[in-house]
Amino acid sequence: MIHRLPRLCMGAMIGALIVASAQKDDKPSIQAGTIGVNNLDVLSDIFERIRSQYVREPEEKKLIKGAIDGMLQALDPHSSYLDAQERNTMRAQNSGKFGGLGIKVMMENDLIKVIAPISNTPASEAGLLAGDIISRINGEHVRDLSLQQAVEKMRGPVNTPIELTIFRVGIDKPIIVKIIRDIITIRSVKYRIEGNDVGYLDINRFTEQTYPGLKEAIETIRVKIPDKILKGYVIDLRLNPGGLLQQAISVSDAFLNHGEIVSTRGRDKTHFAQESAQLGDLTHGKPIIVLINGGSASASEIVAGALQDHHRATVLGTRSFGKGSVQTIIPLKSNGALRLTTALYYTPSGCSIQGKGIDPDIIVQQPLPKELQGVMVEKGESSLPNSIEGEFQDESGSGSIAYVPKDPNDDLQLRYALDLLRNIKKDSTFPPSPSGTNLENKKSCQQI
Repeated sequence: MIHRLPRLCMGAMIGALIVASAQKDDKPSIQAGTIGVNNLDVLSDIFERIRSQYVREPEEKKLIKGAIDGMLQALDPHSSYLDAQERNTMRAQNSGKFGGLGIKVMMENDLIKVIAPISNTPASEAGLLAGDIISRINGEHVRDLSLQQAVEKMRGPVNTPIELTIFRVGIDKPIIVKIIRDIITIRSVKYRIEGNDVGYLDINRFTEQTYPGLKEAIETIRVKIPDKILKGYVIDLRLNPGGLLQQAISVSDAFLNHGEIVSTRGRDKTHFAQESAQLGDLTHGKPIIVLINGGSASASEIVAGALQDHHRATVLGTRSFGKGSVQTIIPLKSNGALRLTTALYYTPSGCSIQGKGIDPDIIVQQPLPKELQGVMVEKGESSLPNSIEGEFQDESGSGSIAYVPKDPNDDLQLRYALDLLRNIKKDSTFPPSPSGTNLENKKSCQQI
C-alpha cells in the first residue's frame, strides 16, 4: 500500500515523491536457479575477493553502499539510496528548514553546477553565481561523488565551515570560497502585488508548507486588492525543481473546481492512480498566467500541465525540464531508504512529459546577460545520463534556458504576462476558453 506524505528533496533537479510503507508481502522473490541468483553469486564472489585480497582492508559499509549506488545509478538519474543520515536530512528539508548553504545545483559533466543561489543565504552572501562549477568540496573532488552525495556534503550542522573550489567563466584560475553553514529557511511561496491590480505568486518548490503558504498568499492579496480591481494572478513556477506530489495536487486543486489533475502509471499497467479536483477555486475564477522555463521540473510541470489542459490558465515562457517520473521513498530496516522510480505521471489529456516537457501556450524568451551567455545551456531531462525515454520524447528533447532576472523590470516574461492581464497585449490563448479544454486537442497523446 502506498501512502502519500509531504516530502521535498531540494538541491538537485528533484521530482515528485511518494512514500511507501515496507510490507513483507511486497518483497520480490527470486527463484532458485534463475539468472538473478547467478548474478547475485557473482556479486557476492566479487565482494568476498575485495574484502580478503584488496591491498588495504576496505570498509565493508562503504563497499555495500557503493554497490547499491552503482545499481541505482544504472537505472536512471533519480533513483538513489539514502542512508540513515541522508534520510534524516531529507526529512528536515521537507519541513522547510535545514543546515546548509542555500544553493540549487545539478550535475553536469561529472561536476556540480550552480543553478542559482537562494537570496539572503550564506551562498549568496559569499558571492556564488548561477553557472559556477563546483569541482571540490573541502578538497575532495566531486567526480568521485554522486549528486546526492555532493549535496549531503554541502549540508551540515549550523555554524560549521565548508570550503568550495569553483570554476567561473572568464576567470582562468579556480576560486576558493569559504562559507559558514546556516539554517536555510525555505519559503516555498512568496507573493507581492504588482502595481495595484495583479497578484504575483512565486512558488519556488513543493514542501509541506506550499499549499498553506499559497492559500495565505491568495487570501492576503484578495484583502488588499478589491475584487473589481484585481485583474488576475501570475503563478511563477520558473526555477521550481519540483518536490512533493501531494502538494502539486493540492496546488492544482486550489485553482480548479473539477476534473482530473494527474494520473500515475507504473510498470504494471493495471497499477493506475488518478487524482481529481474538488469544488473550490481559491481565486474565484480570476484569470491566471503560469510562467515556466527550463528550470521548471516534475511537480511544477504537474501544476502547469493540469491548468493548461483544463484551460484554467495560459502557460507562458519556454519549454520545461521534462521530468515526468515519480519516486517512491521505501523505508529499509537499516533506517535508511530506497528512493526508487516507480511510475510515470500523465497530464489530464493523457500526455507523459517525460523527456519532452511542457510547451507553453505563448513562447517568450528571456535574454541572458553577457556574463551568462555561453555558460547557461538548454539542457533538460532528456540530456541526463540513463534518463528514461519518454513515450512522446522527440529529437528536440526537453528543457530550455533556466534564468530569471533578479530585477522584475528586466523580466520580459513577467512583463509580458502583466501586459496580457491588463489587456495591453493580446493573444488568442489568453484568456483560455472556459467552454472547452485542451483534452480534445491532445487525444493524440493518449496511449491506453
